[in-house]
Amino acid sequence: MTDPSSILRQYWGHAQFRPLQEDIINAILAGSDTLALMPTGGGKSICFQVPAMMKEGICLVVTPLIALMRDQVDNLEKRGIKAVAIYAGLTNREVEQTLENARRGHYKFLYVSPERLQSRRFLDYCDGMPLNLLAVDEAHCISQWGYDFRPAYLQIASIRRLFPGVPVLALTATATPLVQKDICAKLEMQQPKVFAKSFARANLSYSVSEEANRLDKIKHILDRVPGSAIVYCRNRLRTRQLAEGLRLRGIAADYYHAGLSPADRTARQKAWIKNEVRVIVCTNAFGMGIDKPDVRVVIHHDVPDSLEAYYQEAGRAGRDEQKAYAVLLYDEQELGDMEDRIPLLFPSLQEIKHVYQCIVNYLQLPVGSAEGLYFNFDINEFVKQFKLNITVTYSAIRILEQEGILQLSESVYLPSRAMFVTNKETLYAVEDAQPALEPLIKALLRNYEGIFDNEVRIFEKQLSRILRQTEAQVTEKLWQLHQQGIIRYRPKRDEPQLCFLQERLQAGNLRINMARVEERKQAYITRLKAMFGYIRSNEQCRTQTLVAYFGEKNDTACGVCDVCVKRKTRPLDHGAVDHIAKLVIQHLQQPVSLASLLQMLPGIPEDRLMDVLQFLVAEEKIIRDKDGLLSKRQ
Repeated sequence: MTDPSSILRQYWGHAQFRPLQEDIINAILAGSDTLALMPTGGGKSICFQVPAMMKEGICLVVTPLIALMRDQVDNLEKRGIKAVAIYAGLTNREVEQTLENARRGHYKFLYVSPERLQSRRFLDYCDGMPLNLLAVDEAHCISQWGYDFRPAYLQIASIRRLFPGVPVLALTATATPLVQKDICAKLEMQQPKVFAKSFARANLSYSVSEEANRLDKIKHILDRVPGSAIVYCRNRLRTRQLAEGLRLRGIAADYYHAGLSPADRTARQKAWIKNEVRVIVCTNAFGMGIDKPDVRVVIHHDVPDSLEAYYQEAGRAGRDEQKAYAVLLYDEQELGDMEDRIPLLFPSLQEIKHVYQCIVNYLQLPVGSAEGLYFNFDINEFVKQFKLNITVTYSAIRILEQEGILQLSESVYLPSRAMFVTNKETLYAVEDAQPALEPLIKALLRNYEGIFDNEVRIFEKQLSRILRQTEAQVTEKLWQLHQQGIIRYRPKRDEPQLCFLQERLQAGNLRINMARVEERKQAYITRLKAMFGYIRSNEQCRTQTLVAYFGEKNDTACGVCDVCVKRKTRPLDHGAVDHIAKLVIQHLQQPVSLASLLQMLPGIPEDRLMDVLQFLVAEEKIIRDKDGLLSKRQ
């Protein structure tokens, strides 16, 4: 078997692994169930891609991020590695063909959404699939104590039972000790190996600032910190307003949110990555899978509702290991408003049923229909038409998702489809009567196998090249054939989609586990309190607060956050100096290193201790030898 480093060089061109990657890979190769906590952008995909390439068979990758699926499949294909993804929009026939090819070993990687694992079709094809590894991305989604719980993840354990002996690798960027324990339990891990990269970022300076005029503060920060920047906002309207405000103040800024067209999102993202635009003002829809290491500052105009979300978003600054800043702006009114929104985020059973009834009325769906179907769904238009509260509506849909009833995707690419719905005799007559349509009819028949028997994916761009016509001309003729009853044509869609995971029910028959909703509400309140604690604390180092939340012990203050900087500029209190000096003398009965002394005095920040040590050395009460060991002067 080739060693991991050779695979890394051969396919990825890297000379060496990043920290922890090789340890994780070796654990998988030894057959161990493994939990890896690594920051976004820390090279998580290498941890399952390299060992999968070293073993016979296929790696099944479970991820909820459709865009990430596509990116990773494209990247693997460019490296000459066979990979495929099953996502919304594929026909049953296409799904079956893909799964059959996977079962026959035609691919090394199969990417699927967690919802796909529940389908009978998928389970049928698991029999005989040569699985070598199960990789679970965004693994925190399996825990209802986490900030992004998705019940479909709970099905992964049942998939494991079909592949005894196949190890599982769970990957996440953020998980508290409780969530880590829950991940291992829910995935039925046996004696798991746990690897965690430190949550501390030595090059990242965190700060919190209470501001009445946040736009002016953002301008002030951007004037002082040169380079690329991200500004996060809670809602779409504010992204546009802030970007316009920054442009009026002479800063090259643009905005980004999931409501923009795919072309707009792509263009704005590329302009920012190429530094044609300095600042991107965005919602949390921006950032997943974006690799831009030279971001110098991330500013939060609005407070996130969890430290997990904040850490992940702030952590997009300074991935090149150079000095960077994460600034969180707030005011007390906002924190009060966030507490007031809790009932809206966890609506009552009656409110949930009302939203469901409005949805089926909006889409005009009869009882017993719609299972597995996708519908265009503009939530803003919907709430306006039915006079609903947007927060309650979105929250109700979220609960309906978590209960496995329906699913709202911000943007799902559904390719164009066509099928001939007439007989061949009629088709010949059309070709004779309308010669302008004949080339298109022939192109459809020659290039899309099975188009007479099933709806198949077609590509207007491909047809335009074959026919040497513009894409618009091809689309117009497809519509002509559709209107004449020759074909059934469904043009491509790339916009928010609502999918019914179950058949449409009477609203009164909806079964919602409200006890589980209440548990998630309490978990949310706990996370919110932790977020507020971070904001309001002005005594403990920001990095220490963050890493402690994720279960990591760190007795060394970062020295660069706003709390540490203020502490450095604050004059030493004589009483505090005397207290720390006495503790130091007590612990220097024999020579010790500075690191050991810090461990002996866990409640004292390093910078404060250094000030006192300098004072004691100057007073000749302690000495430091040539090896750096400290001892009491005899």
